[in-house]
Amino acid sequence: MPISPERLHSIWYEGAPVPWYLKVGSLVYGGLRLLVQLPWRLRLRRPRQLEVPVIVVGNLTVGGTGKTPLAIALVEALRAKGYGVGVISRGYGRKSSGVRLVDRASTAAEVGDEPLLIARLSQAPVAVGEDRVAAAQRLIGVVPLDVLISDDGLEHMALPRCCEIVVIDGQRGFGNGRLLPAGPLRAPLGRLRKVQLRVRNGGDPQSGELAMTLKVRALRKLGSGRPESLDDWRGRQAHVIAGTGNPARVFATVRSLGIAVIEHALPDHHDYALSGLPDFNDGLPCITTEKDAIKLRPDCGWYVIEVRAELDPRLVAAVTACIEEPR
Repeated sequence: MPISPERLHSIWYEGAPVPWYLKVGSLVYGGLRLLVQLPWRLRLRRPRQLEVPVIVVGNLTVGGTGKTPLAIALVEALRAKGYGVGVISRGYGRKSSGVRLVDRASTAAEVGDEPLLIARLSQAPVAVGEDRVAAAQRLIGVVPLDVLISDDGLEHMALPRCCEIVVIDGQRGFGNGRLLPAGPLRAPLGRLRKVQLRVRNGGDPQSGELAMTLKVRALRKLGSGRPESLDDWRGRQAHVIAGTGNPARVFATVRSLGIAVIEHALPDHHDYALSGLPDFNDGLPCITTEKDAIKLRPDCGWYVIEVRAELDPRLVAAVTACIEEPR
């Protein structure tokens, strides 16, 4: 039965009743998840070995929690400590298959928008592949590395890891606590007991959690390296277009700059090449995210809001300790 995104949001996050068919869907989803993981749980299969330790950055919920900004910040923090850092990702939303290395000529259609964004912002070597172990092996074979960060991959059982980090949305939390499709969870909450680090993006960290904050670094016109004066934008009205997992967070961030926001929520990983740019025909400026902007022509006239993650120093210290532990 079709269900609108608005109703699904009210069920997941606002306490609306869960229809029976979504509850049945959750039972099916949970059963299939256990079936896929059974060989690993019975130790009939084991993770494949890699030459370097792997840090997995993931989340338990669907939608944007901030794991990609955290992965970028972690790359920069570990590099500052002298580590050679690479990144692997599935490359969700790409139109290619197999293992690919991200390079200067790569497009979001070839490697996925998030891996391309990570590569451009962090300057780290990045490989994508449905088989993350194969992607890791390809990357290790090309670039000397000390550690790998996996952007997502908590449920990729073949991938060895020395540390798992779960990013929690500080605003939405875990919603109604149910598995997909009755709730936003990709894995049961009990999965948290097995992770080394929990990071709350926004809000007050709860017991056992570390803090992460997303800060606006700049607002600039696409194709220009010069940031705009944020004071000059106060009181102005703008269209804000967000093809992310949590558009509401984007709208709130732009609104915090004193800008009157006209909201346009698009599906996560929205394909602008397929749909074309929306034309509002009113002369108002258009602002979008870096994840969206990576798929746009630099001369389209839109503005991009640049956001960076600020991490609790204890997070970097804990990750470093995991890297240095004998495997």
